[in-house]
Amino acid sequence: MASHLTLGLRARDLSCIRGGKTLFAALDVSVLPGQSLHLQGDNGSGKTSLLRLLAGLSEPARGDILWGGRPMAQVRETYQQDMLYLGHALALKEGLSALENLQFAAAMTGQAWSPDAVTKALRQMGLRGREHMPLQVLSQGQKRRVALARLSLSPAHLWLLDEPFVALDAAACELLLGLMQDHVGQGGMLVFTSHQALSWRGGEHRSLRLGAP
Repeated sequence: MASHLTLGLRARDLSCIRGGKTLFAALDVSVLPGQSLHLQGDNGSGKTSLLRLLAGLSEPARGDILWGGRPMAQVRETYQQDMLYLGHALALKEGLSALENLQFAAAMTGQAWSPDAVTKALRQMGLRGREHMPLQVLSQGQKRRVALARLSLSPAHLWLLDEPFVALDAAACELLLGLMQDHVGQGGMLVFTSHQALSWRGGEHRSLRLGAP
């Protein structure tokens, strides 16, 4: 029998209604190991709503979301362990340091990241010397780098990223793109939104435009 990873993520006949407006209907989406999916579309087209549906944070008006060929409701615990969602809200605590925030995030998901591993991840994201600074003194771009440092620490096979390049400078964007490409190249799965034009290398990369006629 194929593993849940081999079968990957699939959404079928998916419909989403927000504020009485249908954002999308009869949508089919699938992502397998070694594949990335770039969600595109104008503001309000449903990109964030689709990501939240795939993350299990909201329910579709119609349709099913499958992980490993099984409905989300049947494998929610396994799915939550295999999936990492980073949304617009960074889910960081202003009074904690960058290092403490990541250790707190690990504890919340039942993981244990050593201080050395966390420090390495933060430095990889260009935060050397800021590991012990409280979030409240960091810039918005630096805070986003703290949140994105989770990518190199998490064992999740599926990444769901909502506008991950926002507030990042050119160097950080290049670094993040490399992390995303490496993840997919190593057999990971990725679904992300971005208004940026990307030069993607490696793995199977597809784009899906929402709101298109």
